[in-house]
Amino acid sequence: MFKQTLTRIYGALVVALVLAGAVVAVALASGSQSPTVRSASNATLRTNVVVNLQGHTLYALSPETSRHLLCKGTACLHLWPPLTVSFATAKLKAGAGVQGRLGLVRRGSKSFQVTLRGMPLYRFAGDRGRDESHGQGIESFGGRWHAVTASSAAPAQPMQPSSTESTPAPTPYSTSTPMPSAPTTTQTTPATPPPTTTTTTPTYTYPY
Repeated sequence: MFKQTLTRIYGALVVALVLAGAVVAVALASGSQSPTVRSASNATLRTNVVVNLQGHTLYALSPETSRHLLCKGTACLHLWPPLTVSFATAKLKAGAGVQGRLGLVRRGSKSFQVTLRGMPLYRFAGDRGRDESHGQGIESFGGRWHAVTASSAAPAQPMQPSSTESTPAPTPYSTSTPMPSAPTTTQTTPATPPPTTTTTTPTYTYPY
């Protein structure tokens, strides 16, 4: 009976140690988890945008939402690869500076797209390196693409690309050129007709 008691005690200790180890492992894994998305400064857009682990700019399609997907066809998904994870139970983590709630929307049986503040996130195939945002402002597939800002305070709408100075349209008259004065209308008084001259025959006196 004493041996049975010791066996039960040892069994309880083993179970406790296993559970404690599992808790520690989960805590360590959670602490060392890489962020799903990060914040990075974009020199072209002059703001902090959301990027993936490789540093590529992430975009959203306005007015698409997680409940109303617009980018669904092969052509769209080829140009705009969605940011996905393989499991619905995947742990999502936002990096420092990224504001808003991360979520998932099902894309297939084993594919779940990451969303931020309700916006499905995509990468643009035309961006080859970091700090590129060639997809900014493109209109296609039922909406307008825009880089997702890291701050939730910024409006979730397409940001204006850097403006290109253009030569202003010429005005009819520049300020440096004096405007021509209105033509002067000279009113002429009609000439008074010359007085009618009555020709009189001179009278001559002839001597007789």
